[in-house]
Amino acid sequence: MGIEGGDSLIVKFYRPGRWSDAQIREEHAFTSELRDLDIPVGAPIAFEGETLISFHGFRVAVFERLAGRAVNLENPDNLVSMGRFVARIHAVGARRDFDVRESLSVERLGRQSREYLLASGFLDADLRRAYETVTADLLAKIEDRFAAQDNLQMLRLHGDCHMGNVLWRDDTPHFVDFDDTMRGPAIQDLWMMLSGDRDQQQGQLLELVEGYNEFYDFRPAELALIESLRSLRLLHYSAWLARRWSDPAFPLSFPWFNTPRYWSEHVQELREQLSVLDEPVLKLL
Repeated sequence: MGIEGGDSLIVKFYRPGRWSDAQIREEHAFTSELRDLDIPVGAPIAFEGETLISFHGFRVAVFERLAGRAVNLENPDNLVSMGRFVARIHAVGARRDFDVRESLSVERLGRQSREYLLASGFLDADLRRAYETVTADLLAKIEDRFAAQDNLQMLRLHGDCHMGNVLWRDDTPHFVDFDDTMRGPAIQDLWMMLSGDRDQQQGQLLELVEGYNEFYDFRPAELALIESLRSLRLLHYSAWLARRWSDPAFPLSFPWFNTPRYWSEHVQELREQLSVLDEPVLKLL
């Protein structure tokens, strides 16, 4: 939103029914806590002490406009820097817990997403059978991976730390859009920075962890969850789109969704994840 004689602002309108007021305020409190500790995040502006504004039935928050470019993760120094700043977020996130924000779980992201799509009518008969089979096998493996984690630490996270939510400016990452902030394991905010083949991911991991360990202790056991988390994201994302498909904005924004090709490729991608889960996990050399 342009401001005459001043800098532009970002005005965020919250979709009705997605989050409660208490959940939004808890998100705002977390980002404000991070900002007050000089961690570069997009935090809402308070008006008379209130960050969640009601306007003609809409819930609104206002943010400073942060400019920046995409992060170049091919630069090892940038990976080290990303590790440092994610660790700083986690060090703050571990200080206390959320009261009303959601937690990362196989049930919420995986089983509930599967159940919704199987009941929704989005899949034709043949693809529905294929989806039902592959997701049953996939979720069984994912649950085994989580069950094998002893004393899995759950802390306040960004929750959706893909590179579209990071702006690079002045050699520093700035983290925005904490809309999906949640309780979860630290690796959830790190695995999306890894790409390429196994050797490439191994090298990227070492750089990330080098920076991360400067501010918070990395837990190597969580590496076994990377492909499980990737699988849960695939399941949840398709169900997230399907749940909102009646919103006129979604067919316009995601025209490739809900086509026979999309569902066929989605089932194939899940089959590939089923195989990947049997491969050795990344290690800290």
